Amino acid sequence: MDFRIISIGTLAAHPLWEEKGSVRTGHATTTLIRAGKKTIIVDPGLPAQIIAARLRERAGIGPEAVTHVFLTGFRPETTRGVLAFEKATWWISQHEREAIGVPLVGELQAAAAAGDEELKSALELDVAVLRKCEPAPDRIADGVDLFPLHGVTPGLTGLLLPGRSSTTLVCGDAVPTVEHLERGMVLASAADVVRARESLAEAVEIADYLVLGRDNCVPNPVRRPY
Repeated sequence: MDFRIISIGTLAAHPLWEEKGSVRTGHATTTLIRAGKKTIIVDPGLPAQIIAARLRERAGIGPEAVTHVFLTGFRPETTRGVLAFEKATWWISQHEREAIGVPLVGELQAAAAAGDEELKSALELDVAVLRKCEPAPDRIADGVDLFPLHGVTPGLTGLLLPGRSSTTLVCGDAVPTVEHLERGMVLASAADVVRARESLAEAVEIADYLVLGRDNCVPNPVRRPY
């Protein structure tokens, strides 16, 4: 099993940089995991054409080589490029799928009733993407296990990648940036802030390296030997 960062994500507004409003388009960190016969893209947050180009730049493969997509959470910042991988199997945690599905359908019905065609079209696409997402098994590949990190979204779920000498955790927005990690802070927009803080603590407790939701892969500062 091996992994690499395909694209480093960013927050639309980084509160710990004293940014008060959106100053950029937020998108998730995208990770490529290869395990056995599976080639898995995690959180394709850039537009399809851009994520396809990044994949070729960083791994020398095209979207057609990807067998599976895994979404840590269901947000525009994690799903924006998913249509580049239409032939792949799409996975999301069952808890996230169920928690997001009902409110999303409700929003679609409200947009239709209000006659907001632009919003209705966007929500129809979200519903179609969510419907295609299958509930992920507890182990999605050899050496790649689901790791619940609920809180920022109801069913946010990371991926635990045990190695011979260290363990890496793909965190999604449970640990968004290195500044959040160092200060033990979670996103203020979390669906459940208390649970999100517990998830961040669990991430720090278990992993030697963390692939952050809107940042790079970094060593765990608690375990850092210097």
